[in-house]
Amino acid sequence: MRHHDPPPAERVPEVLSILSIGLWQWDTADDRVTVDAEAARQLGFPAEPAVLREAQIRSRIHPEDWNEMLAVVQLALAEHTLAEARIRVMDDGNRVLRTLRSRCRPSYNARRGSYEVVGVLQEVGDPVPGAARQGPVIGDWRRNREAFLLDAGRALAEAGSTHEVLRVAAGLSMPGFSPDGLAVFGVEGNRLRVVGHHGQPQQDAFPFTQMSVDTDYPAAEVIRTGRAVYIRSPEEYRSRYPGGWPLAAQFHRKSWAFLPLVVGGRTLGAWMAGFAHPVKFTPDERSVLTTVARMLAQALARAGTAETERELTQGLQASMMPRLGPKVPGMEISGRYVPTGGGLQVGGDWFDMIPLPGVTAAPGQGGRFALVIGDVQGHDVQAAGLMGHLRIALRAYASEGHPPDAVLSRASRFLHGINESERTDDTRFATCLYVEVDPDSGALTMARAGHLDPVIRLTDGTVLLRPTAGGLPLGIWPDPDYPVTEFVLEPGETLLLCTDGLAETGGHDLLSGWERVRDILEGSSDGDDMEELADTLVSSVLGPSSHHHAGPLPDRREDDIAFVLLHRPTEESRGKEGAAWWPVRQIAATIAQDEPDRIRDARAELRQLLHDWRDLDQVDSAVLLTSEMLANVLMHTDADATLLARISGGKGPRRLRVEVTDSGESLPHKRDPGELASSGRGLFLIEQLASTWGVDPRGEGKTIWFELGEP
Repeated sequence: MRHHDPPPAERVPEVLSILSIGLWQWDTADDRVTVDAEAARQLGFPAEPAVLREAQIRSRIHPEDWNEMLAVVQLALAEHTLAEARIRVMDDGNRVLRTLRSRCRPSYNARRGSYEVVGVLQEVGDPVPGAARQGPVIGDWRRNREAFLLDAGRALAEAGSTHEVLRVAAGLSMPGFSPDGLAVFGVEGNRLRVVGHHGQPQQDAFPFTQMSVDTDYPAAEVIRTGRAVYIRSPEEYRSRYPGGWPLAAQFHRKSWAFLPLVVGGRTLGAWMAGFAHPVKFTPDERSVLTTVARMLAQALARAGTAETERELTQGLQASMMPRLGPKVPGMEISGRYVPTGGGLQVGGDWFDMIPLPGVTAAPGQGGRFALVIGDVQGHDVQAAGLMGHLRIALRAYASEGHPPDAVLSRASRFLHGINESERTDDTRFATCLYVEVDPDSGALTMARAGHLDPVIRLTDGTVLLRPTAGGLPLGIWPDPDYPVTEFVLEPGETLLLCTDGLAETGGHDLLSGWERVRDILEGSSDGDDMEELADTLVSSVLGPSSHHHAGPLPDRREDDIAFVLLHRPTEESRGKEGAAWWPVRQIAATIAQDEPDRIRDARAELRQLLHDWRDLDQVDSAVLLTSEMLANVLMHTDADATLLARISGGKGPRRLRVEVTDSGESLPHKRDPGELASSGRGLFLIEQLASTWGVDPRGEGKTIWFELGEP
């Protein structure tokens, strides 16, 4: 036999026996381990070929080393490499007989559905006392590795964005072999993409962004094959990847590890770890790198999904929630939308500003426009979708020139049709407040569909809820009726339209939430900028100061917040220079013959007007007299009643004047009713309770009035 020829197969066992190398084969299908005589001897069995069970082998190996060997075998199977481990053989008294080095190649038999492991065993000497360990550390190293992996997993799990994931990866300090440079590669089409890197200047990443996945570069190979690549020295790098070596040589590193980033069986990219010192990449070190790569892949996938969802929801909300448009001469407008409920960044709250037809000027040049605010039931993607449909429908109906009641009626029919066509149990409704605005005169014409009443801040700083007639929420009935309310926004007054989130966020109900909003608005002044006032409202409800105004309810759930502020500024000069001017606080309302229920709203609005009046008995008297005057008009005439209540005076005593006007020609007469009479006491009460009163005939109709002086 020539010395160049391989030895005959029958002499291989003899050669291995001379070298004290044992052969073993493990088949998991039938739980059978076949060993030759040398392997049996090394494992503490009689020195003869044998077929053993897994339990017999396991009883001879130190438990820590058995678990370590299984982990190394699994790693080698995933990487299609050799598995190498050191194992300690124990006797019946649990004393260490010898230390063996096991080298094997695992494989998977798809036909049988089992694993097959073929390898060799060789006895190694014990380390010299005091000498540095060259092999893998089994005790302290393993404990350090487990602690490191726990910390790394916790940090990567808490990272919420790709930037945070890369920052955490750059700060990982691996036990005994920390890299000094990291890079994460992704794939766009057929080219590599540098997702992020650490340890090299930003401009150095440019050459790697122009690579094809077919390039002779380790990261490209990892992405193509899904297998890790370990390079122990620059010489190995140069020989294996001559095309990619010039790019890597400039960083002067000694070892490299390129690992696939796999999620759900799909390779998303590759992770490069570069080392400034030589690394052997032992099974323990490869195991750590592989575990980190898996955690890094999961973290990047989560962060990418979260960023995609965040970008989608923000883009969806931005497309569905346009800005309030250009500035309007004679008006100041501001609005805010704050998604707070459930963590989802889109919901059913919205507002809009719509230019109206029939005028020659656009809203930015002083033309009429409409303000719309609404809230679709729910806080999910379906609510956001319905909100988008409804907003477009309202804009279309308003652009056709329909009045507010017709716009809401058509919108309700539109939403009801959507609910009927889907025929699901999850039908949705929406509340809405639609306001037509004439910036020249300050006239407001509004219709309300189950929404909150608007809020008015008067010129003297008093804040009132403005009761308005309303109808059912949109979508409940196909042909609802929406009464219209008209009033004028006087110079210096501010109108607030909002959804219930502004009032109820922070454990408030509508009553306590309204009081909180009232306090904020009353703390502002006519000269305040509307943008600053809007920011103040948001911070008072959601900011640190909101904890000082916690509501009475234990439930602290938050809801979306949407609101619009409309302010009509006053003239810069008031009367003569140096003359004292005090703002007038007033309310006005019209009560039709078929709306007797609105007398209740008028009483409530008058109480709000007098909320800081010093004499509470006078407040009750004013409410009683106003109710009597309005009821008399509706009972004794066929006309509508117009109410005007005004408080005048500055510092010191103020004066309340209440007027009720109707178009009836007959004048009221005071009379002395009997004890059993059911009417006729109205003027008697006015005379007894008012400071002064009177009846003034008009060209058409009359006005009855009374005044009260604040004590």
